[in-house]
Amino acid sequence: MLALVVFLLCAASTVSASTKGVAAGPRLNNNQLYKLRYTTEVLLDRARGSREGSTGYRISSDVVVHLVWTGPSSKDDQLIQLAISNVRLEPAAERPEKKNVLHGATTESILGKNKLAALTKPFLVHLKNGKTKAFYSYWAEPATIKNLKRGLVSLLQFQLYSGKVVENDVSGRCTVQYQATQGQVTRTKLLETCKTSETGFTTHSKVLGVSKKSSSVTVFRLEDGFIKTAEAEETHTLAVNARRSAATKVSSRQTLVLVGKDAGPPERAGKDVTGVVKSIDDKLAAVGIAAEKVKSKCKGCPSLLEHWQAVQKQLEPASLSKAMAPRSFLALIQSIRKASKDEILKVLKSASKTALPQAVDAVTSSQTPASLDAMLEFLNFTDAKGLVLQERFLYACGFASHPNERMLQALLDINKGKIGSRDIKESVVIIMGALVHKLCLKGSCSLPAVMQAKKLILEGPESTKDEAEVQMYLLALKNCLLPEAIPILTKFAESEVGSYSIIALTALQRYDVGLMTSEVKQTVNRVYHQNLRIYEKNVRAAAADVILSSNPSYMEVKNLLLSIGNLPHEMNKYMLSKIQDILRFEMPASKVIQQAMKDMISHNYNRFAKVGSSSAFSGFMARSADLTSTYSLDILYSGSGIMRSSNMNIYGSSNGAMLHGLQVAIEAQGLESLIAATPDAGEEDLESFAGMSALLFDVQLRPVTFFKGYSDLMSKMFSMTGDPINVVKGLILLTDHSEVIQLQSGLKVSSEFQGGLAIDISGGMEISLWYRESKTSVNNRGALVVAGNVTVDMDFLRAGVEVSFETEASLDFITTVQFSEYPFLVCMQMDKATFPFREFLSKYESTSSGKIVTSRRSRKQLVPGSEFPLHQENSNMCNKVFDSSW
Repeated sequence: MLALVVFLLCAASTVSASTKGVAAGPRLNNNQLYKLRYTTEVLLDRARGSREGSTGYRISSDVVVHLVWTGPSSKDDQLIQLAISNVRLEPAAERPEKKNVLHGATTESILGKNKLAALTKPFLVHLKNGKTKAFYSYWAEPATIKNLKRGLVSLLQFQLYSGKVVENDVSGRCTVQYQATQGQVTRTKLLETCKTSETGFTTHSKVLGVSKKSSSVTVFRLEDGFIKTAEAEETHTLAVNARRSAATKVSSRQTLVLVGKDAGPPERAGKDVTGVVKSIDDKLAAVGIAAEKVKSKCKGCPSLLEHWQAVQKQLEPASLSKAMAPRSFLALIQSIRKASKDEILKVLKSASKTALPQAVDAVTSSQTPASLDAMLEFLNFTDAKGLVLQERFLYACGFASHPNERMLQALLDINKGKIGSRDIKESVVIIMGALVHKLCLKGSCSLPAVMQAKKLILEGPESTKDEAEVQMYLLALKNCLLPEAIPILTKFAESEVGSYSIIALTALQRYDVGLMTSEVKQTVNRVYHQNLRIYEKNVRAAAADVILSSNPSYMEVKNLLLSIGNLPHEMNKYMLSKIQDILRFEMPASKVIQQAMKDMISHNYNRFAKVGSSSAFSGFMARSADLTSTYSLDILYSGSGIMRSSNMNIYGSSNGAMLHGLQVAIEAQGLESLIAATPDAGEEDLESFAGMSALLFDVQLRPVTFFKGYSDLMSKMFSMTGDPINVVKGLILLTDHSEVIQLQSGLKVSSEFQGGLAIDISGGMEISLWYRESKTSVNNRGALVVAGNVTVDMDFLRAGVEVSFETEASLDFITTVQFSEYPFLVCMQMDKATFPFREFLSKYESTSSGKIVTSRRSRKQLVPGSEFPLHQENSNMCNKVFDSSW
């Protein structure tokens, strides 16, 4: 009670002090003219700086301020007038005449007569208790001019006591922290809290995304209740998470200095602010405190069709392995985002047959209403002959950086209509799952289209008996990763159909460990230990992967160890290799495995001396301060020596975030009859089959089939050319970050970071009965470009900086098996070819008259190729294979 009384007394004393005349914010004296010097500048550069210095410009001027009106009830209720004069424009950093875009120009020639007149026209600000209540200017003034005036006003807004408040100014609605001492106030704006009308977007994956650090601090020094000096420093640093040296920095400074005082006009009489403003100029209006949107106009820019004609050659299939392809792809996306539906359709209709798939990639990746409308009008899903273009459209939807409900609704509508190709029908549903996942990550899980798609996918597996359709819905569930799908996947993990079990188990492995309930774990353990029925080896291997990656208990690990020795021959070797790989690579399960191996019953020579060709191995592809990339290769053979399953994974991790960059799985079954061998237990009645499935950047794609059935196998055997089958080919927008940064000075910075990938993944399987040899291959070809661009565009003056890097690389995974004798010889090779890596830094400044100054620097290096290391046993095998081949 005493504490409450003390608090009320303090509050009362504060109120009484306020009423006695203690200022809450700056106060101007009547009959006085304040003369100030104002400077604002913006600097753009690479985050770590550069040898030639920053690009940017400085605007300086004289400012006179005087009191127009004071409220009858409070001296902190003031209407003040400001007038800017003697405006000067100059580069923010010293540079030679040849590199000075402003050399020889006057302020009027740069701004133009009308804009300069608008900037120097007086305007009014209503301050109450140190906060801007209204900004009075002219609606007809250009938005850039009003924003510059708002930037000046931001230096007149402050409070004289410490605390945290929410304020409105040119930056938007922001939380601000004040620290007040004698004669000085420090204002720290928490920029991450600012809300503005201009919203951007960013890539959902943190590994592929962009990080931003911002700060804004203004220091006010006071004299006689008004500003003596005000100095503001604001910085924004944007960096590509996977390579933080690809970063840009925006620095903005404002300085307001009191240089003198003179006699000024007397206050005006009036009851309220509105009446006083009208008495000064009835055209003055409260135009808002927050910054206005500025529409930049591109003079002399080519049309979309002209742009397409200029880059079409770089987007032909033969050029996709070069970095110029993704660079042209990114530039084309920027043009498409500004185009109408009709302009986009002209490009699609004029493209050559070979370049059209790449045009579809670019249009779909643009993710604008116009681009989606154009694609839906251009594609005819009832025509089975259009499969390639239809699938490229669907895959681009799956890889969308910031999909919306309308894109998902378009796929729902396509699914309801007639679809000419069964493959496309499957891809539509599978990609729906990816869109549901991305929309739910954005907090949009309750949107009508998302709810409709969730219902379709969740009910799908139980709604049909068709094996291909069940697999389609399970793959969609694997993409959407809904918590409510776990019971469904758990049920199908125990299915009698091996393909159902494989998809369900690999889907469960993608979930967060915290969602792996005891019921799920019990089911997966039943599958591995075959408590209810006999399962295929690859199903049991998938179950083991789920157990070992889901925070296994001591007893789960011990039971796995005890099973080694009682499994089919090659599976014994696979499980042994899996355990050893976890220990060697120090994966999360390694500690509990070490604990369980202290028991000699589960860890002894009889179990750990099993021989065979199956293996599991993990290693590092690359390690840096920004990104760690790992790979894993798991291969399981049948007892006859024919590959049963091969699984290659590549992961990327950055700042605690993980990205499943690539998974290529090859499955083969029922091939023992080719070499008159006996199938393993539980696999006697399997149909001959070989196929390949790919997961790319966390998106599961439609699997492809090499052959299915004995007759198909024999026809493929005699017609097999050894040429790989394409799994996915195209251009992918990996990184997509766009935002407008509103500076406190009133200037706007446009930030665009994009990463494009041209990719070609193919796989093949060859079997030679004559040489009793099989070979499987997974070939990955790609070219990557990532570019970050920040620009300050004021119509009359423009400055920008771009950082970028690019590379072209290939990665091949080849497995050769010789089964002429037992134990058969197996050689795995994972080769990375020598590849170039290039970095670029570009800076540019231009005026509205067309004068432009640019500078460009680059750095190139060759990264030597290598063969990624696998276990020593594989190296010994490869020596034997190539010796015998020779």
